[in-house]
Amino acid sequence: MSALRKALPAAVRELRIFGCQQSPSSEGVRAFIKSAYPSVKSANPDLPILIREARGTPARGFVRFERGVEKQVSLEGVSSAEEVERKIASLL
Repeated sequence: MSALRKALPAAVRELRIFGCQQSPSSEGVRAFIKSAYPSVKSANPDLPILIREARGTPARGFVRFERGVEKQVSLEGVSSAEEVERKIASLL
């Protein structure tokens, strides 16, 4: 089970995921949204999870912590939901 599918640390304030609706390089992000998002949200019901899909947007994941500290990871070219989940979990 991934770290994202469990309750996240209290220091995590927000999770943001950006990607393109059509680009092959955002395929993993789209797969993550379809398959993993429901379980991540149910494990963290009070955590804001923002998903932004816009044409030409590079695939990225952001985690914002308390005191405004933010980390990001490129999700460009990631082809599976599991790999997207691992990359975002690595920010924790």
